[in-house]
Amino acid sequence: MDSALTPALRRRLGLPLLFLYGVGITVGAGIYVLIGAVAGHAGTAAPWAFALAAAAMALTVGSYAELSTRFPVSAGEAAYVRAALNSRLASTAIGLLTMVIGIVASATVALGSAGYIGQFVAWPTPLIVAGVLIGLGLVAAWGILESVLLASLFTLIEVGGLVYIIAAGVASGVSLAPVLAPPPLEAHALAGIGYAALLAFFAFIGFEDLANVVEEAKVPHRDIPRAMVLTLIVTTVLYLAVAAIAVAAVPAADLARSPAPLALVLRTLTGASPLVISAIAIVATLNTILAQLTMAARVIYGMARQGDLPALFGHVHPKTATPLVATGFIVAATLALALTVPFERLAEGTSLATLVVFATVNFSLLRLRARKAASPHPHVRVPLWVPAAGLATCLAMLAAALLA
Repeated sequence: MDSALTPALRRRLGLPLLFLYGVGITVGAGIYVLIGAVAGHAGTAAPWAFALAAAAMALTVGSYAELSTRFPVSAGEAAYVRAALNSRLASTAIGLLTMVIGIVASATVALGSAGYIGQFVAWPTPLIVAGVLIGLGLVAAWGILESVLLASLFTLIEVGGLVYIIAAGVASGVSLAPVLAPPPLEAHALAGIGYAALLAFFAFIGFEDLANVVEEAKVPHRDIPRAMVLTLIVTTVLYLAVAAIAVAAVPAADLARSPAPLALVLRTLTGASPLVISAIAIVATLNTILAQLTMAARVIYGMARQGDLPALFGHVHPKTATPLVATGFIVAATLALALTVPFERLAEGTSLATLVVFATVNFSLLRLRARKAASPHPHVRVPLWVPAAGLATCLAMLAAALLA
């Protein structure tokens, strides 16, 4: 495809919108459901599990920050692998895997969203899923600025829900000292925290989607790394505060048994109806779906522009400046998957595939640095131990997940 003769994506996103986009997709639905599982394994040490997960994720954030500025293109992961391994086959494989992650994650969260929406309307689940995906697909096709503005509004609402819980905990006078104290150095306790950190790791997934909107960032070499780092910092602070208040207010066993753990926390602290948090959880799930659909469409677009997929997918509509064919394909594939594959299998597949991609990204940076590969673009540079430790961490968690 001759990119000089076809419409291209427009650079419309500054740091504030990129930051809100990153926070929105990262917070997404994760913390609203994961806190119960994390507390079930770590007990009152749940905040420490989230802290450990954040430290592990920071390594991969560093690798993405450097690579996304070395190669400021959509379908970034595919571009990193091609440059590192000089293999079109490997590049196409990792690009397709990244696209599949977006589709599977969207399908997974769409089913979760349908469960929350079903508390307010008595519609069949397939109808709710179809309505959610088609509606958000239309928003994604409308324009990147419109999509990110809506996602930013969703982000403010879902983060507001977490801030509300934090404020309720502070106002209630619940004691945080016991849950913030260092955990005992006992094998059983440390093993529980370690496994809980593996679960908590997936509550931080989402920042990497910023790499696939890099062609729509106004100043990519400056704003994309900053948005990634700010996303990690803000989500870590929110998660630690919410986790501490949750396990201080409600017994860990009760959190683990609850299908809506944060609704239980809020009811315990304030007596408020669980429908309040359920409504916020709907917004959180919609935000995640919108961001994942947008990301996956950009991956297909980027791969088509690089010649790895049919040129039709690289077409950008001149009025909306969005890849309409790619977006339509992603929505259709997501809907088909959501209506045919069970929720648990979708969630497990998302986790494993993401770890494979993260490990590959860290390895790609190591390979590029070993070859002293130059880049014509201004970019950040992280210490060499960052991708090395990131690769080791991802492989360890992948092994733990497969052996669990």
